[in-house]
Amino acid sequence: MGTLKLLQGNEACAEGALYAGCTFFAGYPITPSTEVAEYLARRLPRIGGVILQMEDEIASVGAIIGASLAGKKSMTATSGPGFSLKQENIGFGMLCEVPIVIVDVMRGGPSTGVPTGPSQSDIMQCKWGTHGDHPVICLTPAYVQEIFSETVRAFNLAERYRTPVIIAFDEIVGHMREKIEIPEKGVLPVEDRRRPTCPPSEYKPFDETQGDVPPIADFFSGYRQHITGLNHASDGFPVNASPRIHTDELRLLRKVEGNRADIIRYDTVMLDDAEIAVFAYGVSGRSGKNAVELARAEGIKAGLFRPLTIWPFPEEEVAALASRVKAIIVPELSLGQIVLEVERCAKGRCEIQGIFRVDGDPITPAQILEKIKEVG
Repeated sequence: MGTLKLLQGNEACAEGALYAGCTFFAGYPITPSTEVAEYLARRLPRIGGVILQMEDEIASVGAIIGASLAGKKSMTATSGPGFSLKQENIGFGMLCEVPIVIVDVMRGGPSTGVPTGPSQSDIMQCKWGTHGDHPVICLTPAYVQEIFSETVRAFNLAERYRTPVIIAFDEIVGHMREKIEIPEKGVLPVEDRRRPTCPPSEYKPFDETQGDVPPIADFFSGYRQHITGLNHASDGFPVNASPRIHTDELRLLRKVEGNRADIIRYDTVMLDDAEIAVFAYGVSGRSGKNAVELARAEGIKAGLFRPLTIWPFPEEEVAALASRVKAIIVPELSLGQIVLEVERCAKGRCEIQGIFRVDGDPITPAQILEKIKEVG
């Protein structure tokens, strides 16, 4: 048995990062994510790690990109306004294929909005926040134990696919305290990036002949690196040749989209015979579970689909669900974002109903139950 602890979601995130081998954190304080940095400020120095409070959010992502290129597992944490500032450097990390983890503890917005209230309105920004075509992996845990395990998984995915990975959960889950178990080392798999085995003279940092995820050498390890935000050839130097740009950007997408079965995870509750489904993540997924249980107690065949991976979106799973239920209800703490993805994948096979809330309070099980009865 592992170690039992009573932790906030933000603290569990920090513990997950430590378990995964994170030794570098750079960030800037912002409600409601600051506890991630505070916790790591106590823990990282004890294991020889480094935490830096940067001058802003832009520099924070730049710092973790640099640390990752030097071979360190690296993370930053923020909330809405800070997440907006990070976007350009997140795009740099995607084009340069740098394994990093970005935590977004979502709060109300736009602008300063409601710093101490929950939101799920950053979820499209996770997908489309930085410009250009690029792969996106975004995980959406709903429970404190899940925040721990999904943070470990985020680092594994970043290392496995050589790409930034986002963890997005709302203020309520970030500040909620629950008992969790931190497994003994070795119980959860922990992965490291693929490093080159060739001589330094033969190494190319973006060598597509080595597969969709080329090996990556650490800076200062004897291998020559050239890292630029420009489209580049296999040696890292800028290139304007359109065939190379096209094929390389397709590779970036393919290494994520082509591994959807490995990346996508979700939880279901009583879906086997459900006639009405609730599609919800984060704190709304917690309310959705309770609403489904209440509906079942009244004889209504309801079930829950709760994605732990929101990007790539579980398109095939939603399409299959839409083919066998009467309606899908989508509660979310926004004015309607993921509901549009559900509609796109359902393709008219069933009715889609959203429940939206942006007043700083969560969607309650009673609200979802009312909608279940309405569409039933």
